[in-house]
Amino acid sequence: MLKVSIVVPVYNAGRYIDICAPSLLRQTLGDDAYEIIYVDDGSTDDSAQRLDELAGKHAHVRVIHQENSGWPGKPRNVGIREARGEYVQFVDQDDELTPTALEHLHRLATRNGSDIVLGKVVGTMAGPSNVFKRTLERCTVEDAPLMESLTPHKMFRRDFLLAHDLRFPEGPVRLEDQLFMVRAYLRAKTVSILADHPCYVWKRRDDGGNTSSRASTPEDYYGHLRTVVEAIKQETRPGPLQNHLLRRSYRVELLRPVGEPRVLQRTGKNLERYFDVVRAMALEAYPPGVRDGLPALTRLRAHLLEEGHLDSLVELTRRTQRIRPEVTVDDIRWRDGKLHVTTTIGMRRADGEPLALVERYGRMLLDPDLLDGIKGAEGWEAPHPLGHAYGELLVHDTAQDLWWYPDADLTPRTQPLGGGRHRVVLTGETAIDPLTLAGGRPMEPGTHVVWASAQLLGVGRRARVTRSDTATRGVGPGPGVVPVPVPGLGFGSVRVGTPPHLVVSGWGGAAGQLRLAVRPPGRATLPHRIYLRTTSVPPIRRAARTVLHRLPPDARRRAKKLARRADPWSGA
Repeated sequence: MLKVSIVVPVYNAGRYIDICAPSLLRQTLGDDAYEIIYVDDGSTDDSAQRLDELAGKHAHVRVIHQENSGWPGKPRNVGIREARGEYVQFVDQDDELTPTALEHLHRLATRNGSDIVLGKVVGTMAGPSNVFKRTLERCTVEDAPLMESLTPHKMFRRDFLLAHDLRFPEGPVRLEDQLFMVRAYLRAKTVSILADHPCYVWKRRDDGGNTSSRASTPEDYYGHLRTVVEAIKQETRPGPLQNHLLRRSYRVELLRPVGEPRVLQRTGKNLERYFDVVRAMALEAYPPGVRDGLPALTRLRAHLLEEGHLDSLVELTRRTQRIRPEVTVDDIRWRDGKLHVTTTIGMRRADGEPLALVERYGRMLLDPDLLDGIKGAEGWEAPHPLGHAYGELLVHDTAQDLWWYPDADLTPRTQPLGGGRHRVVLTGETAIDPLTLAGGRPMEPGTHVVWASAQLLGVGRRARVTRSDTATRGVGPGPGVVPVPVPGLGFGSVRVGTPPHLVVSGWGGAAGQLRLAVRPPGRATLPHRIYLRTTSVPPIRRAARTVLHRLPPDARRRAKKLARRADPWSGA
């Protein structure tokens, strides 16, 4: 038996076949261990010819031609039926696999007897996702955030699909991927998540014609969402697990057209139409426990939706979309080869004041200044303000567009502001280890930007970590990288690995973002400018500046010019 069958539904893919095919043909798993099954759904362009030419050149490529069904569900089902592999990997015609994807995914699957394996998704259609924060050998829908990943670009054990008769809906069915995935998750005994290696490249087509992008009416879209909701309710008992599984669709699909930014992009009858459709579904399809488990602001949106306050929802969105994250770097230093960053993350309203809670008669009320004058939001309570607060620092490898999650210990707490007012913040330390950050491997050469991500009181934001007034008081931002140490903390650079890579940390770009520049082996030397500015010994800094100032003006200008050229951050 083959190890893996790749199934690719195709309809009028044209030149994208030639873009996708090389990534499928050159898998390190070995040509004799897998097959590629293209199912041509009655293409009217030259796709059929392109596919037949591929099959003629490569023995492990098969092409199945069928009459047009109008949707990817039937081609995928045909692929499952015809597959000869132990596992089936679905790939869309617009996307790609990384060279080692099948090898890593199949190894993880066979090690655990997995029914489903999720591989780390990257590309222009994918941002950072907590689903791929850490590799998980064995998990289920009950103990992992699987519901946050409902696309079918995964590896499935074929016998598992056949035993449970798991098939994609055929014909013009919206959210067919979600319906298939929730049914699969609810039946899977073992799911594995591979976060250490990028596997699936989810790409946005330059012509905007991705397979999954189809317009629909709200009645059609939410009618199909009801089918997904009912599938979850049929497979689970009423209670905490069912509420947890339904909460994702309520939060993402149902509240999206009446939240930021979409509710401000529709007006008049169009907005009212969406509002009426999603309100009816909220009232009819979701148990009360789903709404009760949402964070304060999200639960307020649900309340305003169900009570029929469209104008209030619009005004609430106008105010909340201007809430901005505030990231303060309290401490930063290299210790034991790791960059330790201590941060405090909070939220501020548009007027610059903290997003606050007010304590009244033993109750915590959501910021009255934010909600002032909004009908239906008066005295809105936030009974468990820390229960939904979480966040972390992320490191973005800009060259490869990969996101990595360093070890972090950020704890939510309330911070008194005086007069019975409090704010919710996340505080703690993150350790960025250059030797293990990239899925247990050293960071790749290039520029890596540090971001902060947080969810506080139902407000989710992601922002670059920049110089804060508390950490670098008196230091203004500059166009290049200025790795100025926090006094006495030795913030600068380290050499890691064998052979050594130089990792330079500093503030760079117009906003002064926290960045790490990794220089490859053989170039592990500090540029002149970086060396002078990263040392944490004040006498050495003063001596260097003295020498520079004693140079003749022309020599001083040339020295500064050379230093700028040597700066590994410039232009990054």
